[in-house]
Amino acid sequence: MEPEVYNQSNFAISKAAYLYYIKNEPQTEIAKKMNISITTVSRLIKKAREEKIVEFVIRDPYIECMHLEEELLNTFGLKDVIIAPNDFLNHVDDAQNTAESVKKLVALEGARYLQRIIRKNDVLGITWGTTMYYLIHYLNPCQKVDAAFVTLHGSIAFCDSELDVRTLVSRMAMAFGGRQYYLLTEALLSSKATADSIRNEKNTKVVFDMFDKVTISINGIGSMYPDLSSVLAGRDYLTEAELKVLQSENVYGDIALRFINDRGEECGGDLRDRTIAIDLEKFKKINTKITIASGEHKAHTILSVLKGNLVNVLIIDYALGREIMRLYAKEKEQ
Repeated sequence: MEPEVYNQSNFAISKAAYLYYIKNEPQTEIAKKMNISITTVSRLIKKAREEKIVEFVIRDPYIECMHLEEELLNTFGLKDVIIAPNDFLNHVDDAQNTAESVKKLVALEGARYLQRIIRKNDVLGITWGTTMYYLIHYLNPCQKVDAAFVTLHGSIAFCDSELDVRTLVSRMAMAFGGRQYYLLTEALLSSKATADSIRNEKNTKVVFDMFDKVTISINGIGSMYPDLSSVLAGRDYLTEAELKVLQSENVYGDIALRFINDRGEECGGDLRDRTIAIDLEKFKKINTKITIASGEHKAHTILSVLKGNLVNVLIIDYALGREIMRLYAKEKEQ
């Protein structure tokens, strides 16, 4: 039977809870101050929670993010979900600034998540894009990890050099103090024969061999449904004829420069053979596949990569997460 003193001393319970939760004092100091054992301090703090003397509240919008995280995890069987709340950005009047702020918030969560999970000897596969650019800005350069960093595709001729995958992998490797591997070639080539020739080059083979060793991939995603918002949909990358082929195959977006349909299957005709990038079947075998995205307009594309088993860790904003679940529920009703 529990000693009566522990049942009666509400003041002692309250004092222990106050010192621990409000004053942030360690249990060893509380024990000295109250002239009791550390075991008794722990018991008093536990009693404060049980008797509702201390209650914990997670305020909106964070509690809604927790609910949405559980919903996405349970619905799609994901390894992890990180939800960035964007309610506090509503005071920003300019829509573009708001979208950019949300993207940066998601990139920050991506940087924190990556630094929590990366370990010595991991091989991290990286793609191009603005979200990745922001993510690298948020990495803590004091956290060094003996890991390898590799580009998952070739370069894109028209993109800003700061967003190019070679620049990004170099900067990320520098931030972590790891090794870097990148492709010295453009991603989309003029013919299959040219692409095959490039794949047989020594430097390319070294990088392609690294694809089999990738333990973590981290990528943004381009949306091409219902609107062609992906940068790759522009004529700087695709010809009008190539874009029509993709649309005829019900293209929904792009991941690691691979175009996918509504079921997460690769489409694009001969684009597949002319693209220097990891193939989707190999991509699926990566143990931890992180997709970072923001904006409700990407919900259709995210749902397609989920169907195709091309992601098992989602780092997104709250509005995008809600839209994914809305679309999923709508599909289930049909």
